[in-house]
Amino acid sequence: MPTRREFLAAAGALPFAPRLAAADPAPVVDTHLHCFAGKDDPKFPYHTDAPYRPADPATPEHLLACMKDAGVDFAVVVHPEPYADDHRYLEHCLAVGKKKLKGTCLFFADRADAPARLKELAKALPLVAVRVHAYNPDRLPPFGKPELKALWQAAADAGLAVQLHFEPRYADGFEPYIKEFKDARVFVDHLGRPFQGTAKEHAVVLRWAKFDHVVMKLSAVPNDSTYPHRDPQPVVKQLTEAFGADRLMFGGGFGAAATGKSYRAERERVAGLLAHLSAADRAKVFGGTAVKLMGFGS
Repeated sequence: MPTRREFLAAAGALPFAPRLAAADPAPVVDTHLHCFAGKDDPKFPYHTDAPYRPADPATPEHLLACMKDAGVDFAVVVHPEPYADDHRYLEHCLAVGKKKLKGTCLFFADRADAPARLKELAKALPLVAVRVHAYNPDRLPPFGKPELKALWQAAADAGLAVQLHFEPRYADGFEPYIKEFKDARVFVDHLGRPFQGTAKEHAVVLRWAKFDHVVMKLSAVPNDSTYPHRDPQPVVKQLTEAFGADRLMFGGGFGAAATGKSYRAERERVAGLLAHLSAADRAKVFGGTAVKLMGFGS
């Protein structure tokens, strides 16, 4: 059982300790953030087909400063859609971050050159995954077609995970690939977006816990004070029981307006949702699992 002090720290009643268990001094890793040069940077323009265009920059220099102040040791820069499959800004971010940052890239499976380009980028940059979206009805991956299988195979060949960002209604489309490519780790973003679908749809995501290579990310954890105004605690607990701390990773809190204080506060908030875990397991979620799976610090 956690001590009273451990429980209060996890609930945010005490200053958050990045290393929650002295016996398991795992680094703190943020496994999910986006960086943007901003709308006025001519060196790193948004793609003409960008689905959104953040105005304010969220730079790697700002990120590193926030990490230092918030006690975050390493982080994963997830290449965002506004740049499409142009990875020049990701390359810039990882160069600035040196060994503190790794990246997730983005390629579109319906483009014939995607597998080859993925393999080349994986040789050039410290990547952990390739991201696949199934969120907007007019931008879905080619489910059931050779192109998606080829991209998944390319990720496996390059030693990368496939990182899935989707609404639960599209989860079924990914399951055949998860079953086939057991040597390619799968990262599920944002709790599998439970509040963007029905309980039946999200149950598909929950059953992926039976596959040892599927890892759940506690990122973009919703707050009950914002839409859809639902308490995330039951879902978080359900996911921790299904996947266990060895297949859970935290991410979140960085953005253009972030400070070291706000960045730490998001970690504290999520720690409060994990008060049912032991201190050692919380340390895994906040960094230990990511270090093991992504090779940080090696």
